[in-house]
Amino acid sequence: MQTLQPTLLHPLVKLRPLHVDDWAALYAVASDPLIWAVHPAHDRWQEPVFRRFFDDALASGGALVAIDPATNNLIGSSRFDRTRAEPGEIEIGWTFLARRYWGGPTNAALKSLMIGYALTQFDRVIFLVGETNLRSRRAMEKIGGLLTNREHFAENAGTMVRHVIYTIDRASFASGPLAV
Repeated sequence: MQTLQPTLLHPLVKLRPLHVDDWAALYAVASDPLIWAVHPAHDRWQEPVFRRFFDDALASGGALVAIDPATNNLIGSSRFDRTRAEPGEIEIGWTFLARRYWGGPTNAALKSLMIGYALTQFDRVIFLVGETNLRSRRAMEKIGGLLTNREHFAENAGTMVRHVIYTIDRASFASGPLAV
């Protein structure tokens, strides 16, 4: 992949590399406990927990911030990662958006940008979603994610959590709900 931190543009959302000076603006979004209420990392709204998340994102080399082009405000973030992916795959995850952007087209635009970019270099994109995170699972299905029989276990908020894995490949992207 040319870079795991591209700048990607859509009329509804701009994605650019995460910078260390994005801390205050991104934490202002992430500090809303309701964003994390059904997420396995339900304590991520707390500053020390989000600080670890932010530092990991910076270290990953694949983190992007989401910006509302109409206001130029940071509204969330997402990330590319290859560590849990199999050959020919890349993971998109760690995505969160301010609640104001839930239920509308912003998440679909963000995912469309990232998936379209990733599929220029990889055969498929994977998404790890907490098994009980029904909001994220519905969002995955809404954008055409196909549930696989693969799973991953990871510690979140002090508990071991089962994650299910969704995929989108080139063919399903081209014919799915995010097709342009």
